[in-house]
Amino acid sequence: MTTDSPIAQKKQLRDELRRKRKAHAAALPTEVSALVFNRPPAQLLALVPEEATVGLYRSDEGEAPSRAYIKFFFERGNRIALPRVTTLDKPMEFRLHTDPWEESDLESGVWGLRQPGLGAPVVVPDVLFMPLVGFTAKGDRLGQGGGYYDRYLAAHPQVVAIGMAWDIQEVPELPLEPHDMRLSAIVTPTRVLGPF
Repeated sequence: MTTDSPIAQKKQLRDELRRKRKAHAAALPTEVSALVFNRPPAQLLALVPEEATVGLYRSDEGEAPSRAYIKFFFERGNRIALPRVTTLDKPMEFRLHTDPWEESDLESGVWGLRQPGLGAPVVVPDVLFMPLVGFTAKGDRLGQGGGYYDRYLAAHPQVVAIGMAWDIQEVPELPLEPHDMRLSAIVTPTRVLGPF
């Protein structure tokens, strides 16, 4: 790592990893991208109790796709929760998502991402799958930079936090700050790291 501040290092690393992530996802043939992250591996399922409320995210361009996991856990009988951000200065919350096929219960959010409406019940997930920009083999995570997931995990330390990523997002080390929360596990198309 350089002698720049952790904030400057993170920004530089985010820019580089976002480019790599986007190019990697775009280069995958349709047949391959339909298969990755289709069903959670057994090692990962061991971390998700059958009665758990499972928090997931609606994947954005380049992110590890989450939609098949949403449908899988819903069909398994788990309650599904998605993040909702109302304004940039308020904490993220999770609300129930009850229609993973038609997504009729979702609306456009702050960044244009689909999220549950205000009428959906607020819940705290038992297990939370989250996107990331970069990760280490020790479970460190580099997020988008808004701090939403770090603040959420700090407020809910009992939540099992699992990162979803492409293998190309792994780095040897990350410039960490005291508020950065470590993941419980990470899943990529080829492996599960953890639990840590």
